[in-house]
Amino acid sequence: MVRVNWTFFSLPQRLRKWVTWNYLDLTLTVRSLTYNHFMNSSYASDVVLEPMIWFVDNFTKFLGPFFVACVLALTSSVVAILYWIGLPYWWEKSPIATVPILIVGHWILINISFTYYMGVVTPPGYPPEGSLITEAVSICKKCIAPKPPRTHHCSVCNKCVLKMDHHCPWLNNCVGHLNHRYFYTYMAWMCIGVIFVIIFGLEILYKEIISGYFYDEELEELELEGHPVRINTSGAIIPITEGEWAVTETSNSSPALDEIAWRRRSIVYVALLCTGVIFALGALTIWHGKLISRGETSIEANINKKERERLAKYKKTYINPYDFGRWKNWMLFLGLTNGRGWRYILFPSVHPPVGTGLRWKTVHSDSDGESDDEDYNTLHSCVSS
Repeated sequence: MVRVNWTFFSLPQRLRKWVTWNYLDLTLTVRSLTYNHFMNSSYASDVVLEPMIWFVDNFTKFLGPFFVACVLALTSSVVAILYWIGLPYWWEKSPIATVPILIVGHWILINISFTYYMGVVTPPGYPPEGSLITEAVSICKKCIAPKPPRTHHCSVCNKCVLKMDHHCPWLNNCVGHLNHRYFYTYMAWMCIGVIFVIIFGLEILYKEIISGYFYDEELEELELEGHPVRINTSGAIIPITEGEWAVTETSNSSPALDEIAWRRRSIVYVALLCTGVIFALGALTIWHGKLISRGETSIEANINKKERERLAKYKKTYINPYDFGRWKNWMLFLGLTNGRGWRYILFPSVHPPVGTGLRWKTVHSDSDGESDDEDYNTLHSCVSS
């Protein structure tokens, strides 16, 4: 007996196997031709971000003065509005309360101006050229020069920076060993200043914008000129002759009304700007504060994170060699050594940071370790106490 097998019904299954086989064959061929043992997700992300990195490297340096001008313009505009609206309001309300507000406000403003100026003009610190660096940890591939510990190459400045944190376009400068304190204290003072403006501006915002207190009160004092017809934005209806009416365009603007409108716009402008600054700069200040508490920079935070993950696979714990504890890390960062107190932070001060940035004490250093300057002796006594 002859058995007939119909292949029509098995055609979809055979077609699927054929497509699957050819797809796998093509995938294997492509992978074998493009195989790279060093290829991983980090390398792929670097390749994808290469255009952005190129833009930052080539244009950040030129856009730096523009960002600095923006900071100066925005800060100056807010201060001008505070003098124009805030000061008269509080002086009219209570001259006695205005005096301490003025003192505290100007104290904050002086610290903001000083720390920002020093952050812009103070160089971050560079390794000396042509001198022997005894504790170099590597050779910079771009500078072809030895790199001290915690030193990294800035692609924007095209220089190696001591204890580099990052390149800040708002300062048009690198943040490193010599100006790291100015950078952080500027952010902290700016946040304090914004909170100060919000606290003493909420009442003005409520009365001027929300309740319309000043707006309605001053409108009532304005006297309309001419025919007593209600003014609106579209026009006013005025009589021409008896029984005839016409709509003509009338201007509802006057110096008083214009001043009220500009004042309200200014208050909204300050409110929106302060809200954005307190969220953005406040988050950045908190993040950098955590890094300082751990005794690391933003670059070292990424390096230490990868090192912790690597050692965790071997069930080992990574110890940051520059972490002396939260309190001592802050004292060293703020330069409160050699008898310096908190007045060096609460008021403008140009005291230098601890050390030269070429050599760094670690948690593994001997108590009798050599020191290249007086600050290192102070650093060790501070850490050992």
